[in-house]
Amino acid sequence: MENSTSKFINKLELSSSPHIHSKWSTKKVMWFVVLSLLPPLISGIIFFGIYQLLIIAVSVFFAIVTEAIIKKIRKMKITIDDGSAVVTGILLGLVLPPNFSLTATAIGAVFSIAIGKELFGGLGFNIFNPALIGRAFLQAAFPVAMTTWTKPNFSVDTITSATPLAAYKFDRVLTQLKPMIIGNIGGSIGETSAIAILIGGIFLIVVKIVNWRIPVSMILGMILFSGIFWLIDPIKYPNPLFHLFAGGFLLGTFFMATDWVTSPITAKGMWIFGFCISLIVVIIRIFGGLPEGVMYAILIMNAFVPLINRLTEPRTFGEK
Repeated sequence: MENSTSKFINKLELSSSPHIHSKWSTKKVMWFVVLSLLPPLISGIIFFGIYQLLIIAVSVFFAIVTEAIIKKIRKMKITIDDGSAVVTGILLGLVLPPNFSLTATAIGAVFSIAIGKELFGGLGFNIFNPALIGRAFLQAAFPVAMTTWTKPNFSVDTITSATPLAAYKFDRVLTQLKPMIIGNIGGSIGETSAIAILIGGIFLIVVKIVNWRIPVSMILGMILFSGIFWLIDPIKYPNPLFHLFAGGFLLGTFFMATDWVTSPITAKGMWIFGFCISLIVVIIRIFGGLPEGVMYAILIMNAFVPLINRLTEPRTFGEK
């Protein structure tokens, strides 16, 4: 009897809460995310050239190698086949300017994995989105290169290499919606085509990898907060649709803010998280010195996720 009891006890696994059950394995989720990123990746190649594929490849390669080396040093199981490093590498590549330096891309990928992910303990323990950590580092290390944009392949005389947000911020030139929806504008490799991003993002929602609350709250928040300023002075401030389709808002909405590890786990928390991100984005875009603020908004709110989870934790049945 004692032997059977001890065998049973040895099979028990103790772990900290929250205890969430899902049909999705980490590996399956990550490769589905990779699949969903193909539309913005393909659009980036179409509008900016085949060289962009090399940027993505370098980013993915150094992300994988960095994770493998760190796991080896820490004498941990190498789990690069779970696809998480691949996702980080692709996302980092998609938020870089077209024709970006391959050397700088490699540095950013190493930083994303080493500092943004493994420093916190690896997959599931990172506080901040690793790809955005890498981009933030590159923004500080290579500010000129990170704000140097390339004209899309199908540009016309009225379309410059400047991003719609930069054109409006510094020159008060409002880009039309059609090129922003299609992708025939200046911007990061994977953020210019709203259609491509929506295809991948909606796919993730349909297969229930992404919780719809965060994208919906961010979109509603953007419409609400930017709409207030637009109603106050429609000449001075751009309309909400411009804010929705310009810059990296949609890419951040569907692929960055919805990261399982760095976003809230409660329904109420997701709404708070999404609305706050949009508010910060609007404040930076309108009052800040930079034309874009999606990266900073998501990273700032990543830091508040533990607090949001704690404040929105459902009350236990029967608890006073």
